[in-house]
Amino acid sequence: MLPASLKTRLKLPLIAAPMFLVSGPALVVAACRAGVIGSFPTANCRTVAELNAWLAEIKQATAGAAPFCPNLIVHRSNPRLADDLAAVLRARPEMVITSVGSPEPVMKPLKDAGCLVLADVASVRHAEKAVAAGVDGLVLLTAGAGGQTGWVNPFAFVRAVRGFWDGIVVMAGGMADGHAVAAAELLGCDLAYMGTKFIATRESLAKTAYKEMLVGARLDDVKLTRAFTGLETNMLRPSIEAAGLDPDNLPERGAIDIAKDINAAERERPDAKRWKDIWSAGHSVSGVADIPSVAELVERTAKEYAAARRG
Repeated sequence: MLPASLKTRLKLPLIAAPMFLVSGPALVVAACRAGVIGSFPTANCRTVAELNAWLAEIKQATAGAAPFCPNLIVHRSNPRLADDLAAVLRARPEMVITSVGSPEPVMKPLKDAGCLVLADVASVRHAEKAVAAGVDGLVLLTAGAGGQTGWVNPFAFVRAVRGFWDGIVVMAGGMADGHAVAAAELLGCDLAYMGTKFIATRESLAKTAYKEMLVGARLDDVKLTRAFTGLETNMLRPSIEAAGLDPDNLPERGAIDIAKDINAAERERPDAKRWKDIWSAGHSVSGVADIPSVAELVERTAKEYAAARRG
């Protein structure tokens, strides 16, 4: 269950999901000011110095608003984890999300700093391990999540986890509107993750062409593949085709290498299409109809949520 002091500051039980190369200070601040939790991967910053600057800017701009939530990639191949963790601890956010690995190595310092720790999990086994490590919440990556995704049906996943866990539960995947947020809450979740629709906002770091592609895309345009990250990832077929690749004939990338993914020089190479031109989307892509501001998106979603609750 969410702490009451946090819940009363939220307009919606919603997290604007942390998205690689998409979530930046403008999106996070706008989300928090609109009444939802704003989050971002620390790996979006090219350097730790830039991360320090982002955290300071976001903390100052969101004072008194909904909380912001950095996302630490805890996979063993991330060479910046210790430095990013130190920067986060200096900023002392209320909440932190861990992903791509066990949260255990970062639990003690985060809890000592008073942070709520939410861990991304894609299976019941991983959920059990995260609970044993002492997390406050579980982010359930279901089959509809964009980017690095899960495979489990959300209805079954939430109820299986609620069978042994009474802490915070967040559903990630398929959050196309406020009706979906209300459904997740009814199912037993405290919060929902919404990612894809926040990509197509004016404050996101996504390219204009990416946002426009989301507006024109349908659910059938989402392709599940290991070709680009080493993990099961939902990507946009039209962006794969535009990069000169066949979506139905992609090689598997192989081992996960966070170091290569977050290396700024690697991302700037002319042939680095998987970062620049091949884009992700979740199953909620069919709900993207325009490119609003974050405040407009949250207000619209809140009205849908209220209508669903009344119904």
